[in-house]
Amino acid sequence: MGNQSSSNKKETLPIDTTFKLPANIPVWPQGGGFATGIIDVGGLKACQISTFNKVWTTLEGGPGNAGATFFEPAGIPEGFFTLGHYSQPNNTPLFGWVLVAKDESSSSSGDNGALKKPVDYTLVWSSKSQKIKQDKDGYVWLPTAPDGYKALGHVVTTTPEKPSLDKIRCVRSDLTDQCETNSWIWGPGKSSDDKGFNVHEVRPSNRSIQAPGVLVGTFLAHDGETPSPLPIACLKNTNINFSSLPNLPQIKALVQAYSPFMYLHPDERFQPASTKWYFANGALLFKKGEESKPVPIDPTGSNLPQGGNNDGAYWLDLPADKANRERVKKGDFKSCQAYVHAKPMFGGTFTDLAMWVFYPFNGPGTAKVGLIDNISLGKIGEHVGDWEHVTLRVSNFNGELRKVYLSQHSNGQWVEASQLEFQSGNKSVVYSSLNGHAIYPKAGVVMQGLDEVGIKNETAKSDMVVDMGVGFEIVSGEYLGSQIIEPPWLNYLRQWGPKITYDIAKELEKLEKVFPALKLLEDSLPNELLGEEGPTGPKLKRNWSGDEV
Repeated sequence: MGNQSSSNKKETLPIDTTFKLPANIPVWPQGGGFATGIIDVGGLKACQISTFNKVWTTLEGGPGNAGATFFEPAGIPEGFFTLGHYSQPNNTPLFGWVLVAKDESSSSSGDNGALKKPVDYTLVWSSKSQKIKQDKDGYVWLPTAPDGYKALGHVVTTTPEKPSLDKIRCVRSDLTDQCETNSWIWGPGKSSDDKGFNVHEVRPSNRSIQAPGVLVGTFLAHDGETPSPLPIACLKNTNINFSSLPNLPQIKALVQAYSPFMYLHPDERFQPASTKWYFANGALLFKKGEESKPVPIDPTGSNLPQGGNNDGAYWLDLPADKANRERVKKGDFKSCQAYVHAKPMFGGTFTDLAMWVFYPFNGPGTAKVGLIDNISLGKIGEHVGDWEHVTLRVSNFNGELRKVYLSQHSNGQWVEASQLEFQSGNKSVVYSSLNGHAIYPKAGVVMQGLDEVGIKNETAKSDMVVDMGVGFEIVSGEYLGSQIIEPPWLNYLRQWGPKITYDIAKELEKLEKVFPALKLLEDSLPNELLGEEGPTGPKLKRNWSGDEV
């Protein structure tokens, strides 16, 4: 037998607590199929289950060397069946879900139904001979699907006998889509070993707003290199009619319930502002070849060129006279509005509410070299026009906030709701970094780069706080059609700032003479710190019609 934990007093782990949002989920405005508990994905009805029975726990390995726990869904409605078990690292509170499915196809009772029992199981891995801390031995099984069907997840047991064939259902292949591995859940070691046993989250490979792939919430377990293609699939919504997505009153209610408080750093000199404030306070539109004749911008952006592509023919800039230029650079957080883009994800089973915020100016970067802190990078990092965003990922089964995405320079991070700080009910707290405006879930310093040399991203609470639920504007939601009229500035597809006029190589050279170690940093600087073009607006960002990462 494996090395089982013999202590009678088992240490309490974060996963032993089930996470719940601080306040009850509101009663959403009525209408449509949003938050009704069940979604028709074409041939199948899907239901999201977040109550579980614990099957097996490891007490070491995986993220934070805290082990992981494997669960089977419990409280499944009549007529619905398990598609696979759930697993999560032990170092965070339990906050998971899996989909269960009911056959709604016309041939549900025949040979060609949407769901079928597996014909057998293969043992993927067992902890029996492993010297790991665990509550008992664990066995991870892969269902063998009948011809024309696919497995969507695994079954975990604590005995060497194969599970009952009635334990799980496989799904007809035409109702499935390809998936890929995502974050690491567990392996016997402290880090993922490509040649050993690993458990990963899986997600649909194609995740655009039109993509039909449905996240099932199951995991992939494999011993050795990741197989290609994966032996499990995700669901496919063959009935995408967006009826499960929130309507306009429901989107407004979701934003009011979940929109973040964004704290600016107490020393922040370059605050966010609304586009209306920016345009009304003297921002200018420049045209190539007519640089001496910039044009003031209407407060709604109605005189900005529409459509086309980012061809360098136009760009925006701060006011020309120095006094106004410096004033507008500073922004005005009290005017700040969040601009909301509502978009379907995972075949219409989730809604992403991307909340965009505009800063007239991005300040210079700050570096740290060894013990020397707060080294100003001079002009490096400065640019006019800076778009940042926070995305709320909401389940269309019940309207629950599941994750929040925070933009950070040219990338960002998803944060599970269980790992967020909350204020005033279910509104998360986020922090905008000093000068660079990358957004983080906790106050403090995040370094980018190498251990000894890095760019500093510093965040802290202050009296400058933007409640993104006040004065927000829903600016886009393709699935809502003519119900939303996009503002003209959103369809301005050129740059929101001029080309950078200083020589980055020379700026770096100056700094490296004083701090030679900064030479090591060049390769790890975020793209926009070195970017010579002005930034583009929300519609030209890769996540506008796709997933965040």
